[in-house]
Amino acid sequence: MQAFFDSFGGIGLAFLGAALAVGLCCIGSAKGTGMVGEAATGLLSQAPEHFSKCLILQVLPGTQGLYGLVVWFFALFTMGAFSGGIVPLTVTEGATIFAACLPIALGGWLSAIFQGRVAAASVNVVAKKPDDWAKGIILCGIVEFYAILSLLASVLLLMNAL
Repeated sequence: MQAFFDSFGGIGLAFLGAALAVGLCCIGSAKGTGMVGEAATGLLSQAPEHFSKCLILQVLPGTQGLYGLVVWFFALFTMGAFSGGIVPLTVTEGATIFAACLPIALGGWLSAIFQGRVAAASVNVVAKKPDDWAKGIILCGIVEFYAILSLLASVLLLMNAL
């Protein structure tokens, strides 16, 4: 571990936090949207007219990947990547940026998977009662709320990181 700090210092920790934010969120979104896609293909083989409803349900767990990307940009902005050069960071400053990225990294990753499960189950609502499909969106929105809280926490922490 000491070799890591000697080689990369605060910059390494900050980049690791930014990478985890976008990487874990995208992994969770891929898993969540994949589950919904699998559930939707069964329904669509029998009732292709429900494609748009299934597509909306599938898109919902993908938002966490976008949230991770937003935090990735905020982290790079905080490190000075968009203002002509990355600012040298102490290990403490790098650890601060790393810690600021953790809420969305973990919250986005897990909420995308759980939202995918709710959305996949909501495909069953579309199959049985197509007019009630908005209820599934509302249920997905409750899970989305916690991804938004994670995004807000990371953004506010990054705005006050240095």
